Amino acid sequence: MKLKSLFAVAAAPLALLFSPLAFGQAAPAAAAPAVQNRPADPALWVVKDADTTIYLFGTVHVLQPGLSWFDSAVKTAFDKSDTLVLELIEPDPAAMQALLVKTAMAPAGAKPIAEQLPADKRDAYLKAMADIGVPPAAFDMLQPWVAGITLSVAGLPKLGYDPASGAEKVLTAAAKDADKPVIGLETAEQQLGYFSSMPQALQLAFLTSAVDDYPKLGTELGKMIDQWAAGDPEALGATMNEGMRDTPELARILLTERNARWAKWIEARLQTPGTVFLAVGAGHLAGNDSVQAFLAKDQVKAERIRY
Repeated sequence: MKLKSLFAVAAAPLALLFSPLAFGQAAPAAAAPAVQNRPADPALWVVKDADTTIYLFGTVHVLQPGLSWFDSAVKTAFDKSDTLVLELIEPDPAAMQALLVKTAMAPAGAKPIAEQLPADKRDAYLKAMADIGVPPAAFDMLQPWVAGITLSVAGLPKLGYDPASGAEKVLTAAAKDADKPVIGLETAEQQLGYFSSMPQALQLAFLTSAVDDYPKLGTELGKMIDQWAAGDPEALGATMNEGMRDTPELARILLTERNARWAKWIEARLQTPGTVFLAVGAGHLAGNDSVQAFLAKDQVKAERIRY
C-alpha cells in the first residue's frame, strides 16, 4: 500500500495541527541538513470570467527550508489577489485539543491498538512508535486513525522537514503582512470528522499502511515534492493513484468528494467579482478526479499558467 503518499498530500494540514508531535509529546530529534536555495516551479492554474479571477495553486504542507517556490508567477498571482483561500484555517491549540478529545476517543473497552492490528504488523507498529519517541500506550485510549496520522508526520523533522516551511504557513504569513483576508474551505471539525466517521476496518487499514510505509516516508515524500517542484502534476497524479488502488474508499473520503465540493465552491465564487488565490494540497489538483476535472464536467475551464 501507499496510503501514506495519499495522506501526506491530501490531509497533512490537519495532521500537523493535532498529532502528538504537534503537541510536543514526541521525542526531539536532530533535523537533517536543510535544502539550500533549491529552485521550484510548482504548477499554477487560473479560472476566470469577465470580472472574476481564481488562481489554483497546489501546496505541499510540510517542506524543507530553502526550497524557493514563492516567487515568479506564484508570487505575482498571490500579489494580484484580494483574498487567500486555504483548506483550513488553523484553530488555536486549546480549541484543537478540545476537538480531538471530542472526536478521537476510542469506545470504552476497546483493545490496545497493537492488539487490533494484524499479528504480523504489531512489532513494526511498536518499532515505529519507539522511533518517534511516543509510548504506544498513549494511543490506546484513542481511535486507530490518530496513530496512523501521527506516524504520517511525526518522523518528518529528523528528515529535515519543517512545518513552518510548509506552503500554507508561508502564504498565511504573506496574507497577514499584506492585510489580505484568509478564509477556509473546511473547518478542523469537518476534517477530523472524515477520520472519526471511518469504519473501524478502514481506520485499521489506514494505520497498517502507515506502519508499512513508515520506513519509506522520506523516499515517498521526497518523490512527491520533486514532482511538485518540477511542476509535473501528471507525474504527481500517477504517484497519487498508486495509493488509491488498494483502498478506494479512503481516496473517496479524502480526495474525490472534497474535490467535487471545492469545484462547486469555485463555480459559485465566479459569481462574485474579484481575484482569489486558492491554495489546497497538490494532490487535489492532480489525477483523474482533480478539482480541475470536476470543473471541466461543468464546462468550467482551468487554464495552466506556464512560466
